Amino acid sequence: MEAKEIIMQNKKRVIDPIPESFATEAEAGEFWDTHSTADYLEFLEPADHTIDLQTRVYEVRVEEDIFHKLEYVAQESHQSLPKALDRILRKELSTV
Repeated sequence: MEAKEIIMQNKKRVIDPIPESFATEAEAGEFWDTHSTADYLEFLEPADHTIDLQTRVYEVRVEEDIFHKLEYVAQESHQSLPKALDRILRKELSTV
């Protein structure tokens, strides 16, 4: 298929309208997980915001059984899993 054909096919697609509002952040996330901002370029506005990233976040692999234990600890302490893991690691590593 040539690039010209792909462009022509894309123009025939029906684009869902952006909802006026979302009831929750999760609802907004679900919408944008299944829709591309590239389809809504005419609705985008320039923003004059500066994002100042102060911390770095790293991903660490853990075995499945450890992950499930972390999930349990997080639920029991009413914390997100990353916060619970951070608390555990800080406590464990505080003497190093």
